[in-house]
Amino acid sequence: MRVLLIGANGFIGRFVADRLLADPAVQLTALGRGDDADVRFDLATGSPGALTRFLDAVHPGVVVNCAGATRGGARELTRHNTVAVATVCEALRRSGCGARLVQIGCGSEYGPSQPGSSTAEDAVPRPGGPYGVSKLAATELVLGSGLDAVVLRVFSPVGPGTPAGSPLGRLAEAMRRAMQSGDGELKLGGLGAQRDFVDVRDVARAVHAASLSAAQGVINIGSGRAVRLRDAAAVLARVAGYGGALHELDAPPGPLRSAIGHPRTDSEHPAPVAYPYPDGCGSWQQADVRTARDRLGWRPRINLEESLADIWMEAACRI
Repeated sequence: MRVLLIGANGFIGRFVADRLLADPAVQLTALGRGDDADVRFDLATGSPGALTRFLDAVHPGVVVNCAGATRGGARELTRHNTVAVATVCEALRRSGCGARLVQIGCGSEYGPSQPGSSTAEDAVPRPGGPYGVSKLAATELVLGSGLDAVVLRVFSPVGPGTPAGSPLGRLAEAMRRAMQSGDGELKLGGLGAQRDFVDVRDVARAVHAASLSAAQGVINIGSGRAVRLRDAAAVLARVAGYGGALHELDAPPGPLRSAIGHPRTDSEHPAPVAYPYPDGCGSWQQADVRTARDRLGWRPRINLEESLADIWMEAACRI
């Protein structure tokens, strides 16, 4: 099976590439903007016609799209998350390869949900920010394309390679700095949110399974369990061996916002206020993952403690 992987250098894409390369039945070609891609192509600026010519030449059986942007303004997010997917869909429609499309979506497409609930695929999406809107628009393009396609809505991916700017990445970096400086107290903000964390290696397994399946539509990929960020911080402190005190900052009224982890501050430097988990999903998100089990034969295998241990190992190695 020939697979074209778009976005192989991203957080999720790297692990998808590893998983697919481990399958001797897969012949993998990577397309992306970097020099190390097999083929250089920028979906945000390239034309569908150019991509169609490449698809006809390579003739993949499956196209996996892991490319996209998680940060930036609305224009940049729309260009990389929506326009890029429109290019892929149009190129596949024009091509004679008949490839199946596996699109990586995200839990932010759903927006806020009721605390205590599990969000299933039939929930009405109400994204709470430009990132979720741009990803939801991409999903709608895929679902309306008429292609053999499946969208995997990945909730909160974690594990090795977690971006340093993500909430858990910032937690690990703040803890590393505190331990390096011998600080016995760490003040943390924005820990009230509860999220469904899923290891990126489990996500890669789901992509592999979706590539081989006939499933179409939207399928949630998560752990099926919401974890409060302050509890994740406590687990991270345990795996890191940090014996200091963790103090959570309250979020007073007002528009001020700041990063999630801060070393101890003194009276001359007031403690910064906390800010919401930056995905537009409010205080709670938990995936209903029964569809992934039933249609892909997929279940998460790696627990959050192992994911956090890998995040900490990378943070601890930074100089």
